[in-house]
Amino acid sequence: MAIPDYQSIMLPLLKLLGDQEEHSLRQSIDMLADEFGLTNAERRELLASGQQAVFDNRVGWARTYLKKAGLLETTRRGCFRITERGLQVLRESPREINAAFLRRFPEFVEFQSGKPKEDVSGGVTPEPARTPAEEIEAAYQRVRESLAAELLQTVKSCSPAFFERLVVDLLTRMGYGGSRKDAAERIGQTGDGGIDGVIKEDRLGLDIVYIQAKRWNGPVSRPEIQKFAGALAAEHARKGVFITTSDFTRDALEYVKRIDSKIVLIDGNQLAQLMIDHGVGVATVTTYELKRVDSDYFIEE
Repeated sequence: MAIPDYQSIMLPLLKLLGDQEEHSLRQSIDMLADEFGLTNAERRELLASGQQAVFDNRVGWARTYLKKAGLLETTRRGCFRITERGLQVLRESPREINAAFLRRFPEFVEFQSGKPKEDVSGGVTPEPARTPAEEIEAAYQRVRESLAAELLQTVKSCSPAFFERLVVDLLTRMGYGGSRKDAAERIGQTGDGGIDGVIKEDRLGLDIVYIQAKRWNGPVSRPEIQKFAGALAAEHARKGVFITTSDFTRDALEYVKRIDSKIVLIDGNQLAQLMIDHGVGVATVTTYELKRVDSDYFIEE
């Protein structure tokens, strides 16, 4: 089954607290995961940022909404219990609890900036199924995808020589090749037997990685990868990176899985994502910080 959205979690969470005992967030997450029958993979699924599990995030926001409506209260760090108002809600046996249900409570309306937003038809805009953190991450991913597409198009318009320099910058930013000067002395100078350059795998030069960089529009097929693998064998090398601005055919992808040499294939989309991750060819426009309450600060000695 799909991971339930945070609004679908509110009623089960409140029912869980109906025993009027103190519960920790971690305990609640585990018990709700069991109740929803989530698999281990679903429990471990992360947000796009990789910083938190999706289900953990949704339970956390369900708790926040119930707390803002006065249905539960914090008892101590990471722990909470149901309030009398929460018990009264359970006595009503609601079929579901969502944001629209919680708007009956003034504290929750105030939490949502005073009043529900209205759509152009005069009705109330449905509350999004995603948590606020997921909404932010989704917006970030849309911006990132647009940036990656624009970045890749720009890279394709560059000269082959500039593309080689770009590869140097990227690999050194990723920790390969020691200094940029060291890497630049090796990249773009061999041009022999399907190898465009070599670079140190680490700063000490304990191993060497061979590079092939293709600024292409069409897909790279298996024969090109075979040629690169043959060049590695001729150099008694076992590690290579094949970078292209396009993509790879299925045969090419399957071929690298079957050979002894370790060849990493980086297509245009991966190239753009790596450039964004390591700050190559991009500039920061603005930075947003997401903060939470520091519970440790409020512990009185």
